[in-house]
Amino acid sequence: MKRFLLAAALLAAAHAGAAGPRRHLAAAAAASLKAAAEELSRGFEAEQPGVEVALTLGASGTFFAQIQNGAPFDLFLSADREYPRKVVAAGLASADDEKVYAFGKLVAWLPPGSALDLRSRGLVALADPSVKRIALANPAVAPFGRAAEAALRAAGVHDAVKAKLVLGTSASQAAQFATTGAADVAFLPMSLTFGGELAGGRVVAVPEELYPRIEQSGVVLGSAREPALARAFLAFVTGAKGRAILARYGYGLP
Repeated sequence: MKRFLLAAALLAAAHAGAAGPRRHLAAAAAASLKAAAEELSRGFEAEQPGVEVALTLGASGTFFAQIQNGAPFDLFLSADREYPRKVVAAGLASADDEKVYAFGKLVAWLPPGSALDLRSRGLVALADPSVKRIALANPAVAPFGRAAEAALRAAGVHDAVKAKLVLGTSASQAAQFATTGAADVAFLPMSLTFGGELAGGRVVAVPEELYPRIEQSGVVLGSAREPALARAFLAFVTGAKGRAILARYGYGLP
């Protein structure tokens, strides 16, 4: 019996050794990518036994500042292409490790029961006195906030609604303002509107000619502890399975 137990213990130890230690990939991802990034991570983990993707979500500009200050990320998935290019320009990554993975789409989200007619009147309807607060991500750090600001200017309504703007630190916080009643309308990435409380609202696409095309790219950082794994994850995101996931969340594909 003792021999049997010893043999079983040795066999278990051998299997554990064969499996090897778990590998962790630290990925910084734009808040607007939340649901898609979580599904992408699960898909990648399913193909890479023993790998765990640790996602940190936030504003792309905030991540850029953190990366400059040595934040221990392996991969940065931005809501635009500007910040990954800045990472490369700062010598913190190689241009060969930066890839466009999607085109983001901007929408206006209205809570259930809202009578605001953006679909037929366009963004000029936001100047109505009935609209008290308009939520968007802070344009200083969030690409979709910049896109929303550009759309308001292109529609000729920015000055009229400037005092109504409520800025969130990220697209996710702008969404929270709207779902909690702290805003009458929110400018959001389409990708955020597919689940949770946002799924019950009304989504109106912002005409794409009103804002610059939102190219979203990812970059493997030069300081990555798992560079090969980070490149494999970025390849998964831009591959057939990753593209199918992104398309389900309303992203345009390069």
